[in-house]
Amino acid sequence: MIKAVIFDFGGVLAEEGFREGLKAVARENGLDPDYFFAVAEDLIYSTGYVTGMSGETDFLNALREKTGITESDEEIREEILKRFILRPDVIRHVDDIRSSGKVTAILSDQTDWLDELNQRIPFYQHFDYVFNSFKLKKGKRDPSIFKDVCLILRFKSEEVIFIDDNINNIKRASEEGLKTIHFKDMESFKKEIGSYVVQKNA
Repeated sequence: MIKAVIFDFGGVLAEEGFREGLKAVARENGLDPDYFFAVAEDLIYSTGYVTGMSGETDFLNALREKTGITESDEEIREEILKRFILRPDVIRHVDDIRSSGKVTAILSDQTDWLDELNQRIPFYQHFDYVFNSFKLKKGKRDPSIFKDVCLILRFKSEEVIFIDDNINNIKRASEEGLKTIHFKDMESFKKEIGSYVVQKNA
């Protein structure tokens, strides 16, 4: 029996602002967007920003040094954060799941930006728990994070569903025993979540 549903933030609960914002910065600088994003994605982990071992400036200084971009911290941050647009349809599903008596949670690698996004357009109130790699000191590239979260929730892995748009995160969660849904689009998500949870909007 499913007792909890955990949602990724960017790419599931909201549009993927990190990827799209960085690609916009790349285009402004005449750089290949896919290459630039791949570099940034590696640096946000290797600098320790994702896991709260360093700060935003450390990450962005490394990105400027590696790619030659000149935008300020504020300019890059705004390009990213303004593209994290909440998806009302997904939030409605969260509310339905929660009203059915199941626990709802976020598990995100969004750093301290997640708190800033919540200040701009509050969404934490839809969830019982918010797990942020920046505060946990561990990201989703470390498979043990999934067991850690289940222990905090006090549920067995098989009693928890994890939803993410990143197939690698889905594979890691599945290997740790969680039920998983690879978020690809709203229609397929509705069908898959409906097979686990009875909802008003299913």
